[in-house]
Amino acid sequence: MTRLARLLTGTMLATAVLAGPVLAQTAGKPAETKAANAPDQKPAFANQTRAPQPAQMPKIATETVAENLPHLWSMEFLPDGRMLVTAKEGAMHIISEEGEAGPEIKGVPKVLSGGQGGLLDVALAPDYETSGKIYFSFSEQREDGNGTSVASAKLVPDDAGGGTLEDVKVVFQQMPSYDGNKHFGSRLVFGPQGELYVTVGERSDAEPRVQAQELSSGLGKVFRIDAEGKALPDNPFVSTENARPEIWSLGHRNLQAATLDGQGRLWTVEHGPKGGDELNRPEAGKNYGWPEVTYGVEYSGKAVGDGITAKAETEQPVYYWDPVIAPSGMAYYDGDAIPEWKGVFLVGGLGSQGVVVLHMDGDKVAHEERVPLDARIRDVKVGPDGAVYAVTESRGGSSTIVKLTKA
Repeated sequence: MTRLARLLTGTMLATAVLAGPVLAQTAGKPAETKAANAPDQKPAFANQTRAPQPAQMPKIATETVAENLPHLWSMEFLPDGRMLVTAKEGAMHIISEEGEAGPEIKGVPKVLSGGQGGLLDVALAPDYETSGKIYFSFSEQREDGNGTSVASAKLVPDDAGGGTLEDVKVVFQQMPSYDGNKHFGSRLVFGPQGELYVTVGERSDAEPRVQAQELSSGLGKVFRIDAEGKALPDNPFVSTENARPEIWSLGHRNLQAATLDGQGRLWTVEHGPKGGDELNRPEAGKNYGWPEVTYGVEYSGKAVGDGITAKAETEQPVYYWDPVIAPSGMAYYDGDAIPEWKGVFLVGGLGSQGVVVLHMDGDKVAHEERVPLDARIRDVKVGPDGAVYAVTESRGGSSTIVKLTKA
């Protein structure tokens, strides 16, 4: 029996409701009740942090649809309703509608797995149904260090529930390389015109992280590229001397959550310092501050840089969390199965161990509610059935896929 088979023995569709309504939530009061890490910092406008909970919050039931999986990082629904998942150590699997994982997909390139690195996000090409093409990001070992890279491939499923990646090609590399094991990012989001947004981190350490402010560096950026990994001609810095033409926005810390809204616009949530996770709507050429301007403090408790939270040249976050939720994975809900959530953003919380629900009023957060799942949430997706699916993880252990529905 293979290692994967041993991991997956007994994995079947579970129908038991594991969690019911969140009775502790109180409408009108913030979901976050813990003390702030930076209590002297004040928001720039109303509801920029600790927005009140909405008056109507649905009762949410959860059921496990797959368990005892390898340590997953991301999930994407295939057109036939099955799920394509990435395992951090470097494998891809297809999860059947019954919750069973197939054998490892062949042809996945070697990834650098360790620390925060590994096989990261996966996204279907806009023409997947005819091309079979997928894109995935991963931590790549290089001669002069490592970094986040993006590859394309054709996914060819087989009758055994597995498949093969063909025509694997690395189309984009975050540069420069750095010999570290933290803050790789990353999420992949296709825009309405087929453009590909790639989010990355700034590698965390004091030496490289300042490059989030440098246009000559690919650290701490959102990139916007075409299907072949090239900069789009209307990117904001294509004509700027010494700038990397793929850059869309700068001044980011560690972007592990991204999605499009109902208008086809990119939104992100990034890991901030201690008390500085941010929701942003990255716009062309704009600077989001890190590490010169930020909410929160260093993990040591000291100020980040000069300790400023606002500067004329940088953008304010749409929303921030103190203490942090440690975000990873994000989806926009446009389904009908949970009508109270129509138009919300769903954000996975590693630290907050649940799904954070952001109700919007235009481009501002009006309300925040939380669905506790008692597990680190690595990814969130909306299924074809209108249910919400959350990928859990345990450090060094296995993952579970949980389905959220209205009770």
